[in-house]
Amino acid sequence: MAKEEHLPLFETKKAQGRVLFRIFAASIFAGICLIWVYRVSHIPKAGEDGRFAWIGLLGAEIWFGFYWLLTQASRWNPVYRHTFKDRLSQRYENELPGVDIFVCTADASIEPPMMVMNTVLSVMAYEYPPEKLSVYLSDDGGSEITYYALMEAAEFAKHWIPYCKKYNVEPRSPAAYFVSKHGDDAVEDNHQAKDFVVIKKLYKYMENKIENAVKLGQVSDQVRSKHKGFSQWDSYSSRRDHDTILQIVIDGRDPINATDNEGCALPTLVYLAREKRPQYHHNFKAGAMNALIRVSSYISNGKLLLNVDCDMYSNNSLAIRDTLCFLMDEEKGHELAFVQFPQNFKNLTKNELYASLRVINEVEAHGVDGYGGPLYVGTGCFHRRDTLCGRKFSKDSKSDMKWDNRKREELGIHELEENTKGLASCTFEENTQWGKEMGLKYGCPVEDIITGLSIHCRGWKSVYCNPAREAFLGLAPATLPHILVQHKRWSEGNFHIFLSKYSPAWYAYGKIRLGHQLGYLRYSLWASNCLATLVYSTLPSLYLLRGTSLFPQMSSPWLIPFAYVIIGKYTWSFVEFLWCDGTILGWWNEQRIWLYQRTSSYLFAFIDTILFSIGYSNSAFVITAKVADEDVSKRYEKEIMEFGASSPMITILATFALLNLCCFAGFVLEEAIAGSKGIAKAYETMSLQVLLCGVLILINLPLYQGLYLRKDKGKMPSSVAYKSMVIAVFSCVCFKLSY
Repeated sequence: MAKEEHLPLFETKKAQGRVLFRIFAASIFAGICLIWVYRVSHIPKAGEDGRFAWIGLLGAEIWFGFYWLLTQASRWNPVYRHTFKDRLSQRYENELPGVDIFVCTADASIEPPMMVMNTVLSVMAYEYPPEKLSVYLSDDGGSEITYYALMEAAEFAKHWIPYCKKYNVEPRSPAAYFVSKHGDDAVEDNHQAKDFVVIKKLYKYMENKIENAVKLGQVSDQVRSKHKGFSQWDSYSSRRDHDTILQIVIDGRDPINATDNEGCALPTLVYLAREKRPQYHHNFKAGAMNALIRVSSYISNGKLLLNVDCDMYSNNSLAIRDTLCFLMDEEKGHELAFVQFPQNFKNLTKNELYASLRVINEVEAHGVDGYGGPLYVGTGCFHRRDTLCGRKFSKDSKSDMKWDNRKREELGIHELEENTKGLASCTFEENTQWGKEMGLKYGCPVEDIITGLSIHCRGWKSVYCNPAREAFLGLAPATLPHILVQHKRWSEGNFHIFLSKYSPAWYAYGKIRLGHQLGYLRYSLWASNCLATLVYSTLPSLYLLRGTSLFPQMSSPWLIPFAYVIIGKYTWSFVEFLWCDGTILGWWNEQRIWLYQRTSSYLFAFIDTILFSIGYSNSAFVITAKVADEDVSKRYEKEIMEFGASSPMITILATFALLNLCCFAGFVLEEAIAGSKGIAKAYETMSLQVLLCGVLILINLPLYQGLYLRKDKGKMPSSVAYKSMVIAVFSCVCFKLSY
């Protein structure tokens, strides 16, 4: 048996059944090739009806086949990781490195301070030496209410952190914990029950104080006079025009004042609102992250960095130790730049009304991990500080993650704050490599993906850690418009990358493995799916009105590859979704959102990116709302789709849904008039088209309900109903008459 000190801190296992899957995938690709052959060999002659649609479908099928190959790259070589935290503790408990945690918020009106504070408190309560833990809140909104909320959270932390560690509670977000412990018998242990009542009362007291400040829209003069930190808002003009505001709320170096109610040390806690001026571009979240990297290097300089979105609270207090099992592994740890955890959500409905990242988290991320590591997705990720700051990988060099005992220059808290403010100024990055070779890269709405790609291209690997207990839980959008806007931003940013000099197609060529490169391209080309999907969801239905067949007849042998690819692909998709612990209705909802994203979010992302590339549009960062009002939440819990106000994306979805319904109704009416002979002919020549149109109608049932059947406030606006109906009917009539 190997000695304990030689045993690895983590193990990697390859997925079972890979050979069978590869055989199946090869057979599907063979079917796709036969479909291409059929399309090319049966193109109608010039002047024949359907030639244009036939060529359009050929282009769509070529694209779908190519993109399917990209998706298979992330399924070809999946690996699964397991950590040994007991071995880590035995070897390195006294040498664990400092950890700096970044929580980013940007708008207190969209991202409520209480939600942000729950995230902050959850990461302050990690099962980790508090003297080695520092938490930084970046407030790009520069809100004094958020700062006030942080001070209140710091006071509550003196009670919350010892309670968490005494009773080993999970999760360590107070709000999530109290929700999980509702009812009279929430806590069985009598001693803990008494402490539970006290801690919940203290939480409610903090919550009421913060919520009252939010309702008033300001902090009272009495509170302002008691805390000198508020004086930094005296020169505040607006959220886009103010000096750097930096306050060390808890100074972890102070052994007297930085203690909880049981006398134990507290983590360092820092508030930062970087300087903003109208004449300077602030580079959105990437700029905030880079300011945090610099500021933290002066205050705490932890070797390990974690960044989380303000709604993404810690759900697993051992996540840091999981991470260090990878980075401190004696054999492979020096190769790893970052450890990415899944982006999970706590507010998903049972059947995931607006879909989720379930398959990406449980299947695709593991597949990309097999080629060199997952993508950096911007939250729930632990980085080595030096690699995020531009360090290249070298086989000969070892990056030491152990605690640095060297004493740093001791400064008073006020002097430390003043000396650090300049690192977050608007001008600091001028004529430097920040945003280029150092920190997160600028110039793209999804700064995380491009930053992770550049790290991989410098020779580093990453690791995907997906523990049984989710490490982080966030909030998914609760309305259809919000989910569409979110996916527009993601797909637009990824398509920006594809068209830039950092495209995985050429920037990563020869620097990372082919499978890894294809994994990046799979997301970079999200937006490009819009054109092929639009062709397939409109042209076959329109040509039903003309009685023009675009697919093989039922008696033709060419029907076999179509049937095999359709049945095989969707059966595998269905089984895969259920294997990921999804539900049958959840899979159906995923197919619906798949269609909606590609015909609206991706379409607008594609157009905006092309316009941006030729100089007719500007890139923008859109913050997704993190909370919904009570009525919206009730409908969401009942899995009733929320359409909200009129928007171009909702109008397009409604128009395409009604277009398919009109085409199907027109076809049925004509066949009913034609009688049995017409029906028999239609069955022989038009079955696949009828099936496709029928599926599109079924998948759009919530849209039809929202247009004409529902009376609640979440229904489709009347203006959208009228507009989409006129466009759909007019299009069908014109297409029919042009025959």
